[in-house]
Formats: sequence, structure tokens, C-alpha cells
Amino acid sequence: MEAITGLSIVVIIAIILFLIIFFYFVPIGLYITAFFSGVKLKIFRDLIGMRLRKVPPVVIVRSMITATKAGIKVEQGKLEAHYLAGGNVVKVINALISADKANLGLTFERATAIDLAGRDVLDAVKMSVLPKVIETPMVAAVAKDGIQLKAIARITVRTNIERLVGGATEATILARVGEGIVSTIGSSDSHKHVLENPDRISKSVLSKGLDSGTAFEILSIDIADVDVGVNIGAKLQTDQAEADLKIARAKAEERRAAAVALEQEMIAEVAKQRAKVVEAEAEIPKAMSEAFRSGNLGVMDYYKLKNVQADTDMRSSIAKPEEKKDKNANG
Repeated sequence: MEAITGLSIVVIIAIILFLIIFFYFVPIGLYITAFFSGVKLKIFRDLIGMRLRKVPPVVIVRSMITATKAGIKVEQGKLEAHYLAGGNVVKVINALISADKANLGLTFERATAIDLAGRDVLDAVKMSVLPKVIETPMVAAVAKDGIQLKAIARITVRTNIERLVGGATEATILARVGEGIVSTIGSSDSHKHVLENPDRISKSVLSKGLDSGTAFEILSIDIADVDVGVNIGAKLQTDQAEADLKIARAKAEERRAAAVALEQEMIAEVAKQRAKVVEAEAEIPKAMSEAFRSGNLGVMDYYKLKNVQADTDMRSSIAKPEEKKDKNANG
């Protein structure tokens, strides 16, 4: 009896395990839901096959039901392939339904390509229907009169489905618009012209086709704010004047140093010449002694020379007071 009871327990456990495994591989409830929703599936080929292919039947079947109810035909094999490729099947189906209601002409192949490219395909479709407004950071530019202007622009864009794969992002739009603002302000003769007509910036920038090669289409560019900055022209002139002054001072200091060096050189040369004169004067007594010894100079000749020297000194002393008077008169 106990053996029979033990056997019954084993059988019951085996039956329970069999039912769990069976209902895991054969989701009967999902099959019934799909059948009454108009999605035709085969239990062994489709539901069990998806389990064996490591594809969750709930994701694929519910996506097919959603698409069928929305009037969109999708193939089970393509959905499985997209899931195995790492795509988001649910977002692709929702994007296809939204695009179909908005008449955007989005195909399943393009939707999966956008999804696999790392873009949010559902957000892209929503942005195509409801445009997005992005705001540029403050852009500073200088008009021809030297006055700086600071502008902020709001750009209304919508997704271009055809260029979404491989198209540039919002950062490119912001950079191009900022460049256009700088170019427009810089080409203005006066900052007053820009302040009087801010829309000339948006018109000029919008006419350049800045959305080329991007994933977006620019609908409008509106200048939200324009402020007057510093007078760059005056600042540059002031800086240039200070630089010129420093250069002039440096050149003057260079000339002064050269003059001082020349003066020192002349003083050294005079001192050198004086040293030579003193050296020559020191040789005179030696020469006179030699002349006395050799008989070339007599005593009378020496006295005559001294008389001439004394007479010359007297004349010089007599002439000096007159020179002082002339200097005082001229002063």
C-alpha cells in the first residue's frame, strides 16, 4: 500500500512537471488570444519553434496582434529576425502604427533600420508629427561698427524620416545656426540695424539651408533675445594704443642705452688719449737729459726754451680774464 502511495506521488509530480513544461512551450492562452484577434499561428511550428529559437512568443505574438488590429500586416519571421538582431519590436510596431495614422509612409524595413541604428524610432515619429523646439546657447558676434551683440535663437525642427539613418544630430543644427547668427551680425554695418530688425537674422540663417545632411527639417528660426555687449572696437583700439606706447617706450629705452654706451666709450677713449699724453710728457725729461748728454741741447738753448714757455704762460694768463668776460657777456 505504501509502495502504491509512493508511486502515485511520483506520477502526480511527473504529470505536474509535464504540464508545466508543456504550457511553457505551448502558451495555450496566447494561442487563443491570437486566434480570436485574427492572427493565425500554428502551435508546433510557431509557438514551440519560437521557444526553441530563444524568442519570447509573448513579445512577437502581442506585437502581431497590435499591428493586425491597427490594419498593418507584418510577418512573424521579420519580427523574430529583428528581435534576434537586438531590436525593440514593441517600439517598431508602435512607430509603424503612429506613422500610418499620420500618413508618413514609414515602412517596416526603414523602421527597423532606424531602431537598429540606435535611434528611438517612436520618438522620431512623434517628432515628425509634433515638431520640437530647441534653443541655442547665447551666441556673441561683433557688427562692423565694433559693438558686440549677444543673441539667443529658438529653432523649430521636425524629424526627417528619410534622412534619420546617417543624418546629423541636433548638435549640428545648433552649430550651424550659431555660425549663421555670427555671420549675419558680422556683416551688418551697424548693430542698430540688427536691433531694429532682429528678424533679418532668422531670415538670413533660414535661407542658407542649414538642415542639409541632418536628420531634421528646420521649420522656423526665431530670435528670442538680443542684448548689446561691450564695445569691442574701442577695446581693440585701446589695446593697440597701449601696445604702441609700450613699443615706443622700449625703443626710447634702447636709444638711451645706446647713447649711454657711446658716452662711456668716448670717456674711455679720452682717458686712453690722456694716458698717452701723460706718458709722452714723462718722456720729455728723459729726452732732454739725453740731449744734454749727447750735446744736441745746450744750456743757453734750454734757457731760451724756458723763456719762451714762460712768455707763453704769461700770455695765456693775460688772455683768460678776457675770455671770462666774454662768457659772462654772452650768458
